[in-house]
Amino acid sequence: MQPLIDNARTFGQRPEEFAELAAGQSPQVLFITCSDSRVVPALITGARPGQLFELRTAGNIVPPYDPARPTGEAATVEYAVQVLGVRDVVVCGHSHCGAVGALVRGDDLDAVPAVRDWLAGATPPPTGPAEDPCVAEGVQSHVLTQLLRLRSYPCVARGLADGTVSLHAWYYEVHTGAVLAHRPRTDTFTAL
Repeated sequence: MQPLIDNARTFGQRPEEFAELAAGQSPQVLFITCSDSRVVPALITGARPGQLFELRTAGNIVPPYDPARPTGEAATVEYAVQVLGVRDVVVCGHSHCGAVGALVRGDDLDAVPAVRDWLAGATPPPTGPAEDPCVAEGVQSHVLTQLLRLRSYPCVARGLADGTVSLHAWYYEVHTGAVLAHRPRTDTFTAL
């Protein structure tokens, strides 16, 4: 913890770098990814403060849209698209994902009921070889499922219909740093 504290102490000693941020934000992208500490959106994309609006959830799950039961995730998506006007939404899964791996393997999660119940929302469950420690196939199919869910959000559906919003599926390899993007024409993930 001490290195993080030390950096935080010196971070604010460069106010001129951040003064413009007080005027507001205008991020270009809503970046939806996993809570995993090995996935750092700004590091992956090279984004500076104010360029990414982030939504991080266990397993980068986008819950189904339900107007009767608002969620923080739905509010984040709606705010990004309707208020901030982001034009691109990226769902980025990653290799070695514990959440997707648990789903692919069918792990018993009774000891962590909140995790179990959250992951139960990842329907249909991702598929892929259970013995693959990267869970690449499972993560990639899972990311595509989350894009389908986003399409059901009214603000996203409107943006897709009028051409103001684009959806992107990415897969980040934590062990290599490579980023792959889904290519709808070939239904494959290839290097950016």
